[in-house]
Amino acid sequence: MNKVLLKSVFILSPNSKYHEQVVDVLVVDGQILKIGQAIKTDEHTQVIDGRGKFLSPGFFDLNVNFGEPGLETKEDLMTGCMTAAAGGFTGLALMPNTQPPIHTKSEVAYICSKTKNNVVDVHPMGCISHYREGKELAELFDMHQTGAIAFTDATKSVSDAGLMSRALLYAKGFNGLIFSFAEDTNIAGKGKMNEGVMSTFLGMKGNPALAEELMVSRDLYLAEYNEARIHFSTISTRKSVDLIRQAKKKGLQVTCDVAVHHLVFSEDDLLEFDSHYKVKPPLRTKEDQHELFAGLLDGTIDALVSQHTPHEIEFKKVEFETASYGSIGLQTALSMALRAGLSPEQVVEKMAINPRKIVGLACAKIEVGETANLTLFDTEEVWFFDANTNRSKSANSPLIGQGIKGKVNWVCNNNQHLEF
Repeated sequence: MNKVLLKSVFILSPNSKYHEQVVDVLVVDGQILKIGQAIKTDEHTQVIDGRGKFLSPGFFDLNVNFGEPGLETKEDLMTGCMTAAAGGFTGLALMPNTQPPIHTKSEVAYICSKTKNNVVDVHPMGCISHYREGKELAELFDMHQTGAIAFTDATKSVSDAGLMSRALLYAKGFNGLIFSFAEDTNIAGKGKMNEGVMSTFLGMKGNPALAEELMVSRDLYLAEYNEARIHFSTISTRKSVDLIRQAKKKGLQVTCDVAVHHLVFSEDDLLEFDSHYKVKPPLRTKEDQHELFAGLLDGTIDALVSQHTPHEIEFKKVEFETASYGSIGLQTALSMALRAGLSPEQVVEKMAINPRKIVGLACAKIEVGETANLTLFDTEEVWFFDANTNRSKSANSPLIGQGIKGKVNWVCNNNQHLEF
């Protein structure tokens, strides 16, 4: 029998009657058996001191990139899941930019089979178009039937408006969800960072905010026309926030998320041409950052994501111009969210509750008799992020070599638990 007693934890679970109470929680064989004060135990029970720590439903990430199948040297499914667990995530939506892409039911079935009964629930997302080429609609319904939780071409924007419109309409027929990565490639061109004063100062080609905002505007019109749901991945500009805010007021079925690094870093961090800060969409201005945070607070932005994007060293330790986009972020997402200024309650809302709502998954409850899908975290603990503590195969993070405040201590899901 597998017994764990969490002593004196502060519950953060809005759908629980124990919300914001300090209690003991006894988990036996993956189920919450008791919640209360001074719960008695025996010598076969693992006891975890939860004083000063928060217990919430397990985190869920809507934007994760691994490598498997085809790019396992970046991150395979098992190392990816361990990295996610160390970051407090018990569930994630996996982007389809693998080799081959997740664009048929075969790839979806492979991901589902390979990760079954893992401590982290992996939900593959299927491509919108075959091979992510933006030309022909992929097998959306077949992938949905096999287990695809949503559809996206990852960081390739669907430039063909007709194709995007058909995808929205077709997915609507089986209550599927389309994720839009908003970037007009004709406007973005070969820009490597945000277009503005800093790109001019550094002498680099800029990717203007307009490239994102045009596509957000277009896809909102398409969603309205088709009366369909749409989700925007990793918005990054002031105008994008405002466009989505107005769309929500009009009653459109729209949700969106922001990558946590866009709340912490800005274009100013590129002064030394460190490729770890090269992400897509690019880091924007401090003013954009301020509006993104305001959008989180007023509910315009529904969720926070890590946009975990692992790369081997040869893709990052090169000139900024030629370096690949992306940084790893699963393990440090909590720390980054706290650094951005979110409270523990807001972290739980944006990283555990809302992400599951967006993709139609039931949110775990911290109640007696419920299955234990839990994350225990400490907002004050400082830890060192380096080669010894990094769980990912890759190390492309601007935080490597730094002391970080905010740590996940324990996760539990699918009758498995891990302590960190």
